[in-house]
Amino acid sequence: MPDRATSPVLGIVLLLVVTVALAGTVGSVAFGTTPPSESPRAAIDLRLDADANRLTLVHRGGDTFDVRDLSVRIRIDVTALDAQPPVPFFSATGFRPGPTGPFNTATDSRWEAGETASFELAETNDPLISPGSEVVVTLSVDESVIAEVDGTA
Repeated sequence: MPDRATSPVLGIVLLLVVTVALAGTVGSVAFGTTPPSESPRAAIDLRLDADANRLTLVHRGGDTFDVRDLSVRIRIDVTALDAQPPVPFFSATGFRPGPTGPFNTATDSRWEAGETASFELAETNDPLISPGSEVVVTLSVDESVIAEVDGTA
């Protein structure tokens, strides 16, 4: 007879565990404790023209974002450029005037899928793109990396 008494006790303990787990879930939803949202992401292609020292970035898909919030960092053969592009810009130290697309201050600053942005390095920037150079471009918004692309000139 003592064996029969353990089944109801075990059932009550399991019922209490399930009740506590459900209460915790309902409480977290009710008090708005949700996981942090993901940072924006984008699929970006990099095209390089060593003869013109031109970098072209193509937004292939993902989130639309404002380039005024964007940070662009470029490394050529593991060396960071002396002057990084302050997007958007029209004329900036280390770059030829007149970037294209949303990197130009005269255009819409929203960069959407399908749009292309490009700029050319000035001879005063270092290092320059040469044939065979490995170029890495890191795009960030609020210290969060959106995309990192690389290519060989």
